[in-house]
Amino acid sequence: MATLPEDIPAAAVARGPWREAWTVFLRNRAAVMGLAILTLMALLVAFGPMLYAVDPFDLVGAPMSPPGSPDSPLGTDYLGRDIVAGLVWGGRPTVVVGFCAALITALIGITVGSLSGYYGGNVDRVLGRLVELFQVLPALLFAMVLITLFSASAVTVTFAIGVVAWPGMARLTRAEFLRIKQLDFVRAARAIGASDARIILRTILPNALPPIMVSATLATGTAILFQAGLSFLGLTDPNVMSWGLMIGSSRNYLREAWWAVTFPGLCIFLTVLAISLVGDGLNDAFNPKLRDR
Repeated sequence: MATLPEDIPAAAVARGPWREAWTVFLRNRAAVMGLAILTLMALLVAFGPMLYAVDPFDLVGAPMSPPGSPDSPLGTDYLGRDIVAGLVWGGRPTVVVGFCAALITALIGITVGSLSGYYGGNVDRVLGRLVELFQVLPALLFAMVLITLFSASAVTVTFAIGVVAWPGMARLTRAEFLRIKQLDFVRAARAIGASDARIILRTILPNALPPIMVSATLATGTAILFQAGLSFLGLTDPNVMSWGLMIGSSRNYLREAWWAVTFPGLCIFLTVLAISLVGDGLNDAFNPKLRDR
């Protein structure tokens, strides 16, 4: 009877690769901490506006009131707007735009990368030139041009971020498809007459998902930073509060009201840090070579 290799526990095989990856992820304290922070931020974004029903644009007190006031626990900005209300209401557009932009990035990158890696030849060459074109374009400048040409709405900002950030995802997906399409089970699927679409979507893509998931997670943090940067520059809707808008509007009063910049900056930092920690944890969990690092 065949026996398992000594370095592979039988329980791990019985659990399956996805369950084993989740077990390894839970052993990573930094990744679990990142997941906890990310969960708290998600709860803040989802339920904060219902629990703290103060309009972020209302003038609730004297301008630049320091933290500690009963009416404004974290102080007010240069206009007298509540910092807590800005954090609670501003998190939703920041995080939602970041996640939706990362989704657009993943969709474009996976589509281009999978077609390029699977078909090769002229398809690979044409799509490769397209990836190189977008890769050499200044991402921030290109996004600014798109927003200026159309509008500063959340939809335009989301689309602009997603459109400029997909080349890295496409290159990763192409590399995975080039590797996996040479394996025996893909050749077997082709031999029994499976269509190209079925081989791409049902045979190769599921096996290429682990590194793509890690890349998509990290792309979410990048998209959140991108959205905050555009808000800081005033290239988003000024009627929608966001963490980047809070920092940008108060940057000239940093010495007089440090709290108006520090607290939204801390929220951005913690959110992106949490996403990075989760991404590193997923990378360790899905890559057996890194598990004993």
